[in-house]
Amino acid sequence: MKPQTSSLQALKKSYDAVVIGGGHNGLVAACYLRKAGLSVAVLERRHVVGGAAVTEEIVPGFKFSRASYLLSLLRPVVYNDLELKRHGLKLHFRDPHSFTPLRGSNKSLLLGGSHEENFKQIAQFSRKDAAKYVDYDKLLFRMVDAIDPLFDVAPPSLARSGAIRLEELRSWQPVLQTLMGLRGIFSETYQLLTAPIAKVLDNWFESEPLKASLATDGLIGSTLGPHDGGTGYVLLHHVMGCLEGRKGAWAYVEGGMGAVSETLAKALRELGGEIFTESEVEKVTITNGKANGVQLKSGQAIQSKLVLSNATVRETLLNFVPAQTLDSSLLTQVKNIDYKSPVVKINVALSRIPNFAKTGDGTVQPHHRTSVHLNCETMEVLDAGHRDFVAGRVSTFPMIEMVIPSSLDKTLAPAGGHVALLFIQYAPYAVTVNWSQQQRNDFAQKVFKQIDDYAPGFSASVVGYEVLTPDVLEKTFGLTGGNIFHGGLSWDQLFFARPLSNMTGYRTPVDGLYMCGSGCHPGGGVTGAPGRLGAAAAIKDLKSGRL
Repeated sequence: MKPQTSSLQALKKSYDAVVIGGGHNGLVAACYLRKAGLSVAVLERRHVVGGAAVTEEIVPGFKFSRASYLLSLLRPVVYNDLELKRHGLKLHFRDPHSFTPLRGSNKSLLLGGSHEENFKQIAQFSRKDAAKYVDYDKLLFRMVDAIDPLFDVAPPSLARSGAIRLEELRSWQPVLQTLMGLRGIFSETYQLLTAPIAKVLDNWFESEPLKASLATDGLIGSTLGPHDGGTGYVLLHHVMGCLEGRKGAWAYVEGGMGAVSETLAKALRELGGEIFTESEVEKVTITNGKANGVQLKSGQAIQSKLVLSNATVRETLLNFVPAQTLDSSLLTQVKNIDYKSPVVKINVALSRIPNFAKTGDGTVQPHHRTSVHLNCETMEVLDAGHRDFVAGRVSTFPMIEMVIPSSLDKTLAPAGGHVALLFIQYAPYAVTVNWSQQQRNDFAQKVFKQIDDYAPGFSASVVGYEVLTPDVLEKTFGLTGGNIFHGGLSWDQLFFARPLSNMTGYRTPVDGLYMCGSGCHPGGGVTGAPGRLGAAAAIKDLKSGRL
């Protein structure tokens, strides 16, 4: 279902606020701006809102979450403030949540919410690991409880000089509360946040299928390998979710991830906000150092007191803002933000459910509802894939995460058919950008053949597919470098230093221009947090008379 949008002719000449980009964070920001009583227009260059959170029918009869494909990290404050459940957001919770079949074996590892079932599954490989897994899980969630509040506040800035104001001291209070919450587990938390995920997991477990399965959350979307520092944080980032009171839960959204965006669009329209698709912004207009609106590629100019950009930081500050407006040292930092991506997304229409059990009867089983990890039997397999990437080539045996949302959501495929979404790494941008369509198809066929090793007949069940390499993700969804997080989740690009060490938070050096996308704290994923916090910064400045 395509969200209702206003026509281009209905665009007014001026608004209190204009939001560039109708991704989920842009829509969230617009909702909060409207709740503050401001008139607002969202301008989206594509024919549909949602950014990377969209549902599109690529193969007739099959609906795909084309980029983002699972929901977990959406902040409860956003979910509740914008009444998304009332507006129609319906979730299909997954349990179990992880399935790792082993190539050339009938063994597999299935993990979920039941401690008893997890013990049985892990004990196939190590009873020692089975006993320790509960403690590992508890420790992770204790860390989450302490760190979680930081996702809902703007980080304090390290770049200011001169006398410290009371307001600045207050901005440090959440950080101090988090440190207090980590009492007794600070050393374990420090190691997880800074060490390679391989080291962290080696200190806990001995069985390779368990370590490799858990490691995928520390690698996904990242150009890092299991032996690189910082991958522990990426894992923690992926367990920070809480949906409808369920900690760490992951869910399929009925209708695909586009339903999240449609629900936000519905909430915004009810609040009186306006949305315009096929309305591509060419530049932010600036007078005397202050943003005062935007100009569309159509030539139409729109005035506004506030401009918020849901585009990446590089796109915003290098392409929308005249170069002479910004300090050269800042421009250099913007150019050096790490947007490298290892990701290829393949969306596949299937005539039947994959037969991982090899004796399956064609019906949906619990393991079909999970994230299926392929080429993930050992840490060495993951590391080998990363070594290929570092050497400048596509992984011979890439890490494959498969989800089959139609296993729970019957609205996505015709009767008997299914939708499989494949998240694959590692593939260098510099390699795939030169691929022809035939090379993309060849890569897809190679991946399908490797899936056949785990689920015989998978290739024969493929009805149609699309291949989204990093360059295609960049071009289609505005993801600079194809990076799903709007910039890597490395420590030099997190919290105090996101998006830049001297541009913490959501304000830009241009008065009246704000960032509200995932390039800001707390980073990538469908969280809504940057949208909410970016809007809060803009509203505060406007109401204080700073602008």
